[in-house]
Amino acid sequence: MVVPDMDTETLLANACESLASANVMANDFATYLSGPQRNTALAIAQIIMLAELAVNRALDNVDPQG
Repeated sequence: MVVPDMDTETLLANACESLASANVMANDFATYLSGPQRNTALAIAQIIMLAELAVNRALDNVDPQG
């Protein structure tokens, strides 16, 4: 749940954690697949990981000390 007055740093931290969880789920799901479906699931996991890296970078920009 997103609280209306939540600060940017907290929102980014929550987004990062959500993306990390989604990445794990996509990779776990890929183990049950084969062929093109497995490749698609792994590609989705990679896109999620890249988004997580971008959110982490934004979080670093918000709080360079943290």
